[in-house]
Amino acid sequence: MKWQWIADNWDQISDYGWAHLWLAVVPVIVGTVLSIPLGWIANRYRFTRGTLLVLGGVLYAIPSLPLFVVLPSILGTKILDPVNVEVALSIYALAIMLRSAADAFASVDRNDILSADAVGYGALRRFVTVELPLAGPVLLAGVRVVSVSTVSLVTVGSLIGVNSLGYFFIDGYQRDFPTEIWVGVIGTVLIALVLDAILVIIGRVTMPWAKRSPRVRARREAVAREAINT
Repeated sequence: MKWQWIADNWDQISDYGWAHLWLAVVPVIVGTVLSIPLGWIANRYRFTRGTLLVLGGVLYAIPSLPLFVVLPSILGTKILDPVNVEVALSIYALAIMLRSAADAFASVDRNDILSADAVGYGALRRFVTVELPLAGPVLLAGVRVVSVSTVSLVTVGSLIGVNSLGYFFIDGYQRDFPTEIWVGVIGTVLIALVLDAILVIIGRVTMPWAKRSPRVRARREAVAREAINT
């Protein structure tokens, strides 16, 4: 490692690090928000589950680099516009989160839903105060997987000129300069770890009941394993 090079180029490293973080966070939020109603629909209406999950699999199967190249012509943006990367990564985030969201709502005990109906909860109130909180721990497990996946995929955007920590992979490889490559790798891993830690803290603060439920823990672990396998 050339520590002097890192010190001399710290401003560029930090700028690309913040850009990398922003390019990752927006798609994770968008994918999660869109997946919640779609996951609920997939669980509520069984005939839609197969269609939506197959659609998610098809979306995730689209190669990232060709998608980055094609999107500008679809969106009417310039090829170097970061919006192209954010839209593409939002598609991938949604594709992964669809199954997690469907499984999250499926993990809600049917008796809890019936109890809410029995005391007169409407569909919207039941969703907001019963189904969504109880599905939260499994949803969070899916978001954590999406977060790590998105942080890694951001680096591909550097191939079309959208700068992130992926720039150091490319430049370091072209110059045969391992220090640059290591800066990109370590920076990307650190961002993934920081985002995951933030998500864990959010989960512990907002859903303290999750760690006390063996059923929720088992379902959460199953969702993580399924996401990794896909």
